[in-house]
Amino acid sequence: MPTTINNIHVNRFTDKSPGWFERTNKPTLLMAAVTLLIAVFFAVASPAFLSLANLSNLATQVAPVLIIGVAMTFVITAGQIDLSVGAIAAFIAATSAELIQSGIESSVVMVLACLMGLGWGLINGYLVSYQGIPSFIVTLATMSVIRGFALLSTEGFSIPIAEYTLMRKIGSGTLIGVSWLAWIGLVAFIVGLVLMNKMRFGQHVTGVGSDEESIRRAGVNTKAIKMWALASSGLAAGVAGVLIAARLGSGSANSAVGLELTVIAAVVIGGTDLFGGRGTIVGTLIGAILTGLIANGLTLIGMSPFVTPIVTGLVLLLAIWINMRGKKFSDFLSKMSGK
Repeated sequence: MPTTINNIHVNRFTDKSPGWFERTNKPTLLMAAVTLLIAVFFAVASPAFLSLANLSNLATQVAPVLIIGVAMTFVITAGQIDLSVGAIAAFIAATSAELIQSGIESSVVMVLACLMGLGWGLINGYLVSYQGIPSFIVTLATMSVIRGFALLSTEGFSIPIAEYTLMRKIGSGTLIGVSWLAWIGLVAFIVGLVLMNKMRFGQHVTGVGSDEESIRRAGVNTKAIKMWALASSGLAAGVAGVLIAARLGSGSANSAVGLELTVIAAVVIGGTDLFGGRGTIVGTLIGAILTGLIANGLTLIGMSPFVTPIVTGLVLLLAIWINMRGKKFSDFLSKMSGK
């Protein structure tokens, strides 16, 4: 029904709310399509790809990347970066194995490990938020320091974890045919989804990344937001470190090398803006699956494992290119779909 305002007729129903396509993160949509196409290719190239055993193995491999990736999504959305997550995971894996070997119950060790991961994250967050040091510099430095502590403690040796411990049972156990690691990754995904889309913390993280000064003037403690975003990545890396040690049956200071780059690649590939202000947990799930899919599929078809980082790097370049042309890409897809 038209309404007259200052002799101007306005139709209340003229303006339609944005449709599903308009509200969709276009880079995420594209990467979902790319992931599907690559999955189809590997399914055709290798009959073993779609086997239950391989899919379960793929989910297990993806879990640590997804867990840290969920937290990294908040970090990058807030306009920060965390290069220390791989070192934290290695430190936690090695330290957990040492503590269990010393006689401490593995359930207690797992709790301590998560707290240690959170502690490292809080150190990163404090230095970035309250000391004003760029996150790239802080986490690059702590990456070296943390892994150095792990190497010093273990002297570079792997520390075995006994089969009877709870940690080991989590690493090798399954629920309805799916590993416990995959289920824990799913829980992390759901928690991240709720935090990003339904809680104020997610809104504040996005605000800090897009316009920190404006959100600070609105009364939000932006320093605390950045600190807790980085703390969450430390906690997630601690959880991942426990799971990596549980799965391998040992803790090593040399584990999780390059994990931080895989995680960042997964987050950015999924559609989170590398420069902050836009994050997507669903996209991170897609990115984590895609990075795992590439490694898993190339192995099945007999390709050299050294090809994996090349392909992953090329996909990452494509994702960043799309991110930097987000508006043009969105307009292009709108025209193609007739919107």
